[in-house]
Amino acid sequence: MDFTYTETQDMVRDTLARFLADTYDFDKRRAMLASEAGRDPAIWQSLATELGMLGAPFSEEHGGLGGGALENAIVMEEMGKVMAVEPYLQTVVIGGGALKAVGGAQADAVIPEIIAGNCIIAFAYAEPQGRYNLANIKTTAKKDGGGYVLNGHKSVVYAAPWATHLLVTARTGGSGSERDGLSLFLVDAKADGIVRRDYPTVDGFRASEVYFENVAIPGDALLGDEGAGLPLIEQIVDEATVAVCAEACGVTAKLHEGTLEYTQQRKQFGQPISRFQVLQHRMVDMFMEVEQAKSMTIMATLKMGEDANDRMAAVSQAKAKVGRACKFVGQNAVQTHGGIGITDELAIGHYFKRATMIENQFGSVDHHYDRFERLTLAD
Repeated sequence: MDFTYTETQDMVRDTLARFLADTYDFDKRRAMLASEAGRDPAIWQSLATELGMLGAPFSEEHGGLGGGALENAIVMEEMGKVMAVEPYLQTVVIGGGALKAVGGAQADAVIPEIIAGNCIIAFAYAEPQGRYNLANIKTTAKKDGGGYVLNGHKSVVYAAPWATHLLVTARTGGSGSERDGLSLFLVDAKADGIVRRDYPTVDGFRASEVYFENVAIPGDALLGDEGAGLPLIEQIVDEATVAVCAEACGVTAKLHEGTLEYTQQRKQFGQPISRFQVLQHRMVDMFMEVEQAKSMTIMATLKMGEDANDRMAAVSQAKAKVGRACKFVGQNAVQTHGGIGITDELAIGHYFKRATMIENQFGSVDHHYDRFERLTLAD
């Protein structure tokens, strides 16, 4: 299988890397996180209007670059290297992915707004009782004339404080964890009856608890067929999981790079600790984890177009490997640095927090081992 990037993909990576190096250094990021908004909206606009990066996975007919999952992975890896808090995952990968899959008038209207930087989408799917079961949904959307009325509670909705739209999973039928009866809606974030409780996450992002209290939404807010939304939800979550794996590749690469530099600078017994054989072995083990995670992520990305079972199995393989890499590389980076490795003033501590969050985002290692086993035994 050919893992060589095209000239256009290399251009996307190089352009984005240069831009982020100028706008997202560690001190600027810390100041950004400490601000009331938790981000700099000008960066999002620059990604849209100056670089055209928000159009990377969209068709040229919509004004994009004609890419797909691999372009998303490239962008997410570069963002991981600087721990960017931009809502690319939520808006472009998840929201844009759902709209691309469904197509039609809604996609034609919203995707150009995403590309232009005018639309930010937050994915409201997780619920307190749900764990990693995408079908365990209590939020309801009941028919009301030509529209629906939403009621329910969504947890840890990343980017919700900044969102113009919410992508919401809700039950239009069934109950409990039944696969049938789930639907997906694109909802105006300012609709009456939506209540948010915003907060910063441990890794520097912003999220919300979102409550829907008799929220009236129009019929055209429905994406896809009513009650048959779970396969689409599973697809976009798989796409998001692979994108997060790509982000983790950037994060773990920087953890390894920063730790290697530290061992070359820190001296004990009159020599750099990088000369100690046990630490040389550790650096090699960390490097191998990073490289294996990259390979697994690329493989899963290339399988996004396969049938559902093969796609899900590849995603679970990659996420399990990436989760283990995040834990191994992150913990060894902190251990090698000692106490300063978890201080707010040192970048390593921030990368460690993000790596730790990625371990469980869209499913823990154990969850994906279990899913992979169920999928492969089913064959």
